[in-house]
Amino acid sequence: MTPGRIIFLNGTSSSGKSSIARELLDILDDGVFSHLSVDAFNSMRARRELSAPEFDAALRRTRLGFHRSVAAMAEVGNDLVVDHVLSEPWQLADCLAVLRPEDVLFVGVHCPLPEMERRERARGDREAGLAALQYDLVHAHGDYDLECDTGTASPRACAERIRDFLPHRPTPTAFSRLRARYSIEGTPGCEAGPH
Repeated sequence: MTPGRIIFLNGTSSSGKSSIARELLDILDDGVFSHLSVDAFNSMRARRELSAPEFDAALRRTRLGFHRSVAAMAEVGNDLVVDHVLSEPWQLADCLAVLRPEDVLFVGVHCPLPEMERRERARGDREAGLAALQYDLVHAHGDYDLECDTGTASPRACAERIRDFLPHRPTPTAFSRLRARYSIEGTPGCEAGPH
């Protein structure tokens, strides 16, 4: 069975990842793509009040499960658009450990901070300041196959750029290059980082 392709969108909250993902599902006609979002996995969790340690542990397990769900879906041949916020080094290291690097097109989704803050206020469903908190963290690894900016291009234009780039993925991929730099040994969810 041929593994599925993964278009992996990484960016802060309110950067436009979900909007790009929706556009990609409308315009990708080479295969059948599904959108897997870390936010959707988070929304499946019970809403009861948790202590800070309980919440942190639940969030970590959710992320680990999300990464493995993406891997399992791709392994059986599903093409995927993944939307994630890699705000901690262990999250990227875990993705590098469980996803086949040659199948991943790693896309950095950028947006100027003032625009993301405006979007946060307009949406009203996000914690104020979340994008600012994540801003310097999500792209700290510094390596992508492709980058786009929703502050200067519409989600549709970003999706079209990704679609047009998909058949021309570089070799080695960004995931392959990053895997060589990151420690992916040890238990799942280890605090791995670049060497």
